[in-house]
Amino acid sequence: MMENAGGSSGALLFMSQTEKLQTAFSTAIGVSPDADFEGLAYGKTEGWDSVAHMALIAEIESAFDIMMDTDDVIALSSFPEAKRIVGKYGVVFA
Repeated sequence: MMENAGGSSGALLFMSQTEKLQTAFSTAIGVSPDADFEGLAYGKTEGWDSVAHMALIAEIESAFDIMMDTDDVIALSSFPEAKRIVGKYGVVFA
């Protein structure tokens, strides 16, 4: 089921919430859209350093129109954890 992104980017309009999060990871960290997203983790995924982490936070906040708390920014250490954290802000992953 495709969901309305509610954000400013028309490209995100017809993506599922999971696809939007995958796009944020691909853009910020430079992983392939075909990557094993469930296996992505800070410190273990090539390219996911502190600078890419802040770019990832910006991408996620923009894609989902949220502002994450500092504790959540620090705790975001993997793709599954990103889904859990973003879910705290009312985003539902099907």
